[in-house]
Amino acid sequence: MDPVFLSRLQFAAATMFHFLFVPLTLGLSILIAYMETKYAWSGDKNYLRMTKFWGKLFLINFALGVVTGITLEFQFGTNWSRYSEYVGDVFGSLLAIEASAAFFLESTFIGIWIFGWNKISAKAHAGVMWVVAIAGNFSAVWILIANGFMQHPVGYDIRNGRAELTDFMAVVTNKHGLLEIIHVVPASLLLGAFFVMGISAYHLLKKQHTEIFLKSFRIALVVGLVSSLTLGFTGDMHGVNVSKHQPAKLAAMESHWETRTQAPIVMFAIPDETQEKNKIEIGSIPGVLSFLGFHDFNAEVVGLRDIPKEDRPPVLPTFVGFRTMVGLGTLFILLMIYGWIRRNKLLESPNFLKIMLWSIPLPYIAMEMGWVVSEVGRQPWIVYNLMRTSDAVSPIAGTQVMVSLTAFILVYGLLGAVGFYLIAKSVKEGPEAVTA
Repeated sequence: MDPVFLSRLQFAAATMFHFLFVPLTLGLSILIAYMETKYAWSGDKNYLRMTKFWGKLFLINFALGVVTGITLEFQFGTNWSRYSEYVGDVFGSLLAIEASAAFFLESTFIGIWIFGWNKISAKAHAGVMWVVAIAGNFSAVWILIANGFMQHPVGYDIRNGRAELTDFMAVVTNKHGLLEIIHVVPASLLLGAFFVMGISAYHLLKKQHTEIFLKSFRIALVVGLVSSLTLGFTGDMHGVNVSKHQPAKLAAMESHWETRTQAPIVMFAIPDETQEKNKIEIGSIPGVLSFLGFHDFNAEVVGLRDIPKEDRPPVLPTFVGFRTMVGLGTLFILLMIYGWIRRNKLLESPNFLKIMLWSIPLPYIAMEMGWVVSEVGRQPWIVYNLMRTSDAVSPIAGTQVMVSLTAFILVYGLLGAVGFYLIAKSVKEGPEAVTA
């Protein structure tokens, strides 16, 4: 049993499971803060019921996110100690700031929000929720900056056989990290919006609490429309940056084998890494890949054949992940535009409500596929062009990793089942009545 493969599998499984909860925490917190602000300023009890209903779901999700996130940082010591030893001076400082400055602030104010009802004014309580939302997203910022360093390392020197931090501001202002921030945060808002719209659609189809869920749906619809359109622009910016700094990832994203100008995009393909070609290609459009990557139809795009085999990422998962993410992103824009057109006739649009109900998982899939593209597409590097993944693993036996991987799957599976049950139970119960 290969400890490198098993350690990668364990970290991927733990991270992807943890990331089922993170974006909802980021996006839903902002929506709840807005709803509570509307209550604080208007006194409309419907907004209070909305705040408490969505807040209950938020707290269940947040608790699961915390529990599943703690184990990730431990793995940097147990499974990736050589990575931590080599770049810990840079990476560790960012994680320390995330935990001490952002996560602790978020956790503290969540406690105030939970126990502060009727103990502080409505406006102060709404302000607390805004602190929770801002701190949660600020926490994500530091994680994304850390990942940006892994994608495009800057602000370090190699001294004493390890990467030592020399320019903190260069790391913080790393373009790759900043692009991740402006892409992941709107994606989280979109996911939160689809979560709210989907659950609201469930109750509207049953004609339950229609006033509350019409308000919830319309608030989320605005957020979803703006976020989906924003993601189109930030995705383009991200793609141009990848083209410049990670040509192997770009080639894998498009299963592009031959270096050429006016490089085409292929709508459908089956990559064959052994033969270094695509078994099937359907819908080749000349010049589009050059334009998407460099905003120039005549630009040269490096093909995988001109990249050493040992430096190529796995093509199939990167290609499929990218296609899935982009396809779903396009669908989200279309759904949001149609929803905006029907925003005042939602109760007369049962088919659209059913689509939104069954669309709740789609943003989760899109975000997970985005991370597959980002992380699998970076391989074989754990820090791009600086440290290979095979050199970063701890000196441990494969059997040890297999035991912990099995434990992760069992425990996380149980946590997921409990979390889904609690959320589903709370959704079916609906919003509670509030005293006048």
